[in-house]
Amino acid sequence: MAGRGPAPKDPRDRARRNSSGIPMRFIESDPAPQPDLPATMPDGSDWPEQTRQWWAMWGSNPRTVDYHSTDWAMLLDTAVIHARFWLGDSFVAGELRLRVAKHGATPPDRARLRAPYAPP
Repeated sequence: MAGRGPAPKDPRDRARRNSSGIPMRFIESDPAPQPDLPATMPDGSDWPEQTRQWWAMWGSNPRTVDYHSTDWAMLLDTAVIHARFWLGDSFVAGELRLRVAKHGATPPDRARLRAPYAPP
């Protein structure tokens, strides 16, 4: 039995060809080292120990080897959100989840980024 429905369109007649038409532009740049956490949080309080450990974890993560200053700045902003979460502010949980997903924190995040870890 043949397939159901009408025959597929000729590829030349398709409105969308999944091609951006804009070439990829590569910019040469050296990565930046991970900055230290500031001495205190923006409100002057101490960082939770969980956030200090979390920051150290990102510094040793192979994904951050090629991070630039803007990447670290975004992750530092995320550290403040992480600290607020560990200090009991569950309202920030959604934003924290979204931000760490952009950095490939979990296997599904890395799959979405098409950047899984490879065995050494």
